Amino acid sequence: MPDTGKPTVVYTDGACRGNPGPGGWGWVVPDGPSGSGGAPQTTNNRMELMGVLEALRSLDGPLAVYCDSTYVVNCFKDRWWEGWIRRGWRTAEKKPVANQDLWKQIIEQVEARSIAFHWVKGHSGNRWNDEADRLATEAADTQDVVEEQSLF
Repeated sequence: MPDTGKPTVVYTDGACRGNPGPGGWGWVVPDGPSGSGGAPQTTNNRMELMGVLEALRSLDGPLAVYCDSTYVVNCFKDRWWEGWIRRGWRTAEKKPVANQDLWKQIIEQVEARSIAFHWVKGHSGNRWNDEADRLATEAADTQDVVEEQSLF
């Protein structure tokens, strides 16, 4: 069933202290709800994807996602994901697609409803992109960063 109505605008961001290192993600609807979280040992790209994924999980209906990550936006603008699926989750260079676990969940959402991705320049004074960045960096900086213990 097609989505009807005006899309909800959401800004997303990810942050990482070191790459890999402690990271955080954030999302915010202008003058509306927001969310954030983190991981003790991650990458910037994973946190960018988590910001998007958590926004998609939290918000219903059509969305307009604003993100300063060309990694995320270009995947949908240039339809990289269709080639990945055709090639069995391999890049054009025949390497496994990084962060498949997150991409697959995002793509499932994109296929199920109306979601448009828009690039916004980071750190350029955009109030809501700056707020998403603040949520992500705060999550990266304030989490209880403890080395994960091996279960083996």
